[in-house]
Amino acid sequence: MKWLNAVIKTGFNLNLRHVQKSIEHPETTQQKVFEQLIRQSSKTEFGRQHDFASIASIQQLQERVPIQSYEEIKPYIQQMMAGTPNILVPGKVSYFSRSSGTTSHKSKYIPVPYNNLKHCHLKGAHDAVSIWFHNYPQSKLFDASRAIIMGGEIGLFNSQASTYVGDVSAIMLKHLPFYAAYFLTPNIPTALLPDWEEKIERIAQVAVHQNITNLSGVPTWTLVLLRRILELSGKSHLTEVFPNFELYAHGGVDFAPYRSQFEALFPGNNVQYRNTYNASEGFFATQFSEKDNGMQVLLDNGVFYEFVPLQELHQECPKTYTIAEVQTGINYALLISTNAGLWRYLIGDTVQFTSIYPHHIQITGRTKQFINVFGEEVMVWNAEKALARTCQQTQAQIAEYTVAPIFLSDDNKGGHEWLIEFEKLPNNILQFKQLLDQNLQQLNSDYEAKRYKNIALQELELKVAPKGTFHNWLRSKGKYGGQNKVPRLSNQRQYLEEILTFIPSEFSSF
Repeated sequence: MKWLNAVIKTGFNLNLRHVQKSIEHPETTQQKVFEQLIRQSSKTEFGRQHDFASIASIQQLQERVPIQSYEEIKPYIQQMMAGTPNILVPGKVSYFSRSSGTTSHKSKYIPVPYNNLKHCHLKGAHDAVSIWFHNYPQSKLFDASRAIIMGGEIGLFNSQASTYVGDVSAIMLKHLPFYAAYFLTPNIPTALLPDWEEKIERIAQVAVHQNITNLSGVPTWTLVLLRRILELSGKSHLTEVFPNFELYAHGGVDFAPYRSQFEALFPGNNVQYRNTYNASEGFFATQFSEKDNGMQVLLDNGVFYEFVPLQELHQECPKTYTIAEVQTGINYALLISTNAGLWRYLIGDTVQFTSIYPHHIQITGRTKQFINVFGEEVMVWNAEKALARTCQQTQAQIAEYTVAPIFLSDDNKGGHEWLIEFEKLPNNILQFKQLLDQNLQQLNSDYEAKRYKNIALQELELKVAPKGTFHNWLRSKGKYGGQNKVPRLSNQRQYLEEILTFIPSEFSSF
């Protein structure tokens, strides 16, 4: 075991040099990625249609290929899923990632060719662990220990074409290098079970008896697993169950509202928390250390990045910026061209740079998840930070939440309605509500201005949902699982009204 651990750590250290070089030379690195992508795709159907063979500059790509939504590339992907080769990427694609969107009854399918799987998703995970070992050379991640990955599910899509669809985590699990798969518990077939309740129970029954040092997954489902393990153990804290536990890698949603719950399970300062940005479309960024405000953009991962200021996104010809042109403090819509055949694809996430050189980002929300009915421009990151601050002030803990506007009527001023499922209720709900409104005003000057003397916006309304409400709603939509997320903010009331139907009438508003 010691020799394997030594070989693994040596490999990660060698890889780190490459990562550091790309960080030190971001413009050069991205230019090389751009040229590789153009060259690799010049003979594909998409490449021929846009004459990639003659493209010599980023500007030429921008002139020939407009910003793409999923609807624009969907016809190409449908051909690929039917087995047709050389459409968006060279050759045939066998795996497609089901997008983790929660707001639609229909899924988006993102191609995951082997080149993308190896040199983007798996490489991103490899880069993240390389950075971890650089910062913590005494780490025991591979010292006779085990790791838990909360994977998704995968299934056959077209038997004749031999194409498969599933969560990107499931596709990664099926193709892990041997040394990574060796350390997983209980095993990959269990991690890929489609029934999440069965999966959690089976993982918990095995993991409770093992030396678990690290875990990765979406916070909400990870908490369900950890609480079940604690229940099976009969211990007071998970530090008693897993004394060598050192790392939790999270992603998918903002971690701030859930952090206190993890710290209660793992008291003390021995556990590190790391944010990662691994979407269906690619592994884009990872957090270097807890001191960092954001995540380092992975610049040599088969992804060419462009950034569109959010306020300009819906203009006829919005200006896009490369990694060499971005600034801190601006909300950008993320635009990607990748070795999965996505060209100038609007992923739907918004980001801000917290630093330049190194290029660190934080996810601020979704291009379609915000509330701006009254000019208040409340983004997801405003809501998450206000909620985390309020929980800290009141010792409350959040399981899930969603927010929708209250539209003007003869009886009501405009406002926001929050539906929150608490893991731990605050002692005083009315105080929680008032603090949440005040914290949101402190974080968002537009919201504060609209709240002035209740002239444009009244104080937010708060409804408390019983435990299990959001999971029951996701289950009803066929979206019960770790890769599916509750929509946080919406300019419409559709999602909130749907979820409210799962709540008994005795639960009141505040």
